[in-house]
Parts: sequence; structure tokens; C-alpha cells
Amino acid sequence: MSRVLIIGAGGVGAVVAHKCAQAPDVFSEILLASRTLSRCEKIRDDVRELQGRTIGVAQVDADNVDETVALIQSFKPDLLLNVALPYQDLPLMDACLAAGVDYLDTANYEPIDEAKFEYKWQWAYRERYEKAGIMALMGSGFDPGVTNVFCAYAQKRLFDEIHTVDIIDCNAGSHGKAFATNFNPEINIREITQNGRYWENGEWVETKPMQYSQTFDFPEVGERKAYLLYHEELESLVLHLKGLKRIRFWMTFGEEYLTHLRVLQNVGMTRIDPVEFQGQPIVPIQFLKALLPDPASLAEGYTGKTSIGCLIEGVKEGQPRKVLIYNVCDHAECHREVRAQAVSYTTGVPAMVGAKMMLTGQWKRAGVWHMEQFDPEPFLEELGQRGLPWHVKELEPSR
Repeated sequence: MSRVLIIGAGGVGAVVAHKCAQAPDVFSEILLASRTLSRCEKIRDDVRELQGRTIGVAQVDADNVDETVALIQSFKPDLLLNVALPYQDLPLMDACLAAGVDYLDTANYEPIDEAKFEYKWQWAYRERYEKAGIMALMGSGFDPGVTNVFCAYAQKRLFDEIHTVDIIDCNAGSHGKAFATNFNPEINIREITQNGRYWENGEWVETKPMQYSQTFDFPEVGERKAYLLYHEELESLVLHLKGLKRIRFWMTFGEEYLTHLRVLQNVGMTRIDPVEFQGQPIVPIQFLKALLPDPASLAEGYTGKTSIGCLIEGVKEGQPRKVLIYNVCDHAECHREVRAQAVSYTTGVPAMVGAKMMLTGQWKRAGVWHMEQFDPEPFLEELGQRGLPWHVKELEPSR
């Protein structure tokens, strides 16, 4: 029986609240907090209707460490589950450090004034968290998150050495909008318009945005073109996979989406630096975010599936082996269960499962840790039970 404080009331925060409410034996008390109280209240009402449980709500500015510490001291949670913006990771880690509470997030820190994300800022907390006797679990979403655990499982059970990993992410769903993003528009657009990166033969190789593409056959979806991006799980996995020679990340985008994105870039709407407009400074990408649909609003009527997994090659007992470890998630089924679309669901469920691993002591260690550094099997067993079944498909090894 544990108390959890969820910070963030977007699409993912809603899923986390619903899924935690479905496990009263672990999450005995739930408090959902956000800068916008009305969003928390809407989620609270949906949780009461669909799950038959009452959760608490509160207003908090996650950028304000003192305000968050006061909320922690008032509610006394066993864990702070951060599904706010990546900009807020460090203030929330500071608050947990000051209050002596465990921390979990789903995406690594990104400075607001630079489209760049890496783990160095959060790794800097290792010694302080160890000395405080508290734990921080990095990236307990799907990618990062489940993809890290898939790799850990492959290393434990399927391979003696892993040589190459391609993380492949496809959303083959349709929301019916001319242009919309499936998670926070500002974060989504910043992520895909920055330079790509992959790791090969012991060094990082930088690419231009969307410079490379490849067609993959995604389970239950079929062939789709995916583009090489940089994603944060690559940074930790290169440290923890034995024998690794190359690791890359690929994501699919429809042609209509890419056309809209090119136009927005060409006219300067994806800029992250302030510009002067009628005597006021505005950040174009933040203004664009205000114009685009709220990702949480896309759920109703969303059709199709996501198909995400790890394409892994290596050696087992002296023989080459290639597998795809993956999950397929249906948008409409997610909406029926928790009124969310599959992109929010595939992030929110692993966040809840990671929290359960920590609160039940199955994953427990003072310091700052990544998903692949723990036993993957209890996490994957729980993941399947909580709505994200996973599969291993044997493939013909590459020549």
C-alpha cells in the first residue's frame, strides 16, 4: 500500500492516473497535480466514472521547487511520478532530493532554450541521490522505457552477444486532423527537427534531420518508411549492452505530416528563440502549440494501431540470431478502456508498471538508474497484464 504523486495532467498523465487507480493494492492513495487544476479535475472525474475510485487533485507549478516540496510534505507520497514536460525534470528531481522521495520520469531533461536532450544533467544527480538513500528511475515510458527492457531481456535470455539494435516505432493510426502531434507539440517538433544521431563502432555519428530513411515490415501494420532520429535510450543502452556494434532509432511519419512540417519550418514557426511581435516577445513554436489540437483530444475517433519494437541481431551459442521484440496497441481499444489514444497509453502504462516495480521493492536501489539495469522479467510480466502484451518473432539473420 503506497501513496503516489503524479505530476502532469496531459494525455499520459490521464493514462497513468487510470492505470494506478486499477491497482489499489499497490497505489492506495493517488494525488494528481498540474499547473492547470481544471485538467486534473477532468481526469479525476473520468477515473471516478471508469475505475470507480476517487483520486485527489492539486495545483502546482512544477518549475517551482519550493512549491513542489510543500506539496510533497503535505501529501507525503512514497514516489513522485513525473509526466510533466521534460523541461521540468530537474526542478522535480531537486524537489524529490529536498523532500527525500523517490522519483520516476518517462523522458530525459531538455533545456527550454536549446533543442537538445541528453542524460548528463540527470546523471549529475547520482551521488546526491545515493547519499540521500532515494532512487530515480529514468525513462519509464515506451521508448525510452519498454524498448530498454526489451534489450535487457534479449541480453538475458536470447543472446550471448548483441551486435546491432534498431528501435523501430510506427504509429499507423489516423486521427482525422490535417496536422496534429500525438504528444506535446512543442516537444514533438523539437525532437524531430534537430539533427539525428546513432552509435556505431564505439562512436556517435551525427546526421541531418530526416536524412536517412528505411522501410520496415511492422507487425500487424505492414511496410512503412521510417526515418532515423536521435532518441535518448541510445545513450544509456550503449553503456549496458555487451558486444554492441551499432544502435539506431527509427520512427515513421506520413507524407502529409512531413509536408506540413516542412512548410512550418520554412516560415519560421518551429523556431524556439523569441521574436518580437507587436512589441511583445513570443516564441513561434509555443504559439504554434497553442494553435494545434491538444494530443489528449485526439483519442475519440482515433483508429488504427501502433507497432513498436526492437530489431536485434547477435549471437547465441555460436550461431547468428535475429529477433524482433515488439508490442502492437490499438487506438480504439485504448479509448474504450481509459479514454486515451495509443501513443499516450503506450507511455502511461509503462510509467505505472515502473512505479509498481519501485513501490513493491522489485526494482529498488539508491541512485539514478536506467530501465535496462534491472531484471526485465518482472516488468515484462506486469506489462502484459496491464494492457501491453509483447511478443518475440524469430527472423532470418542478415548475411
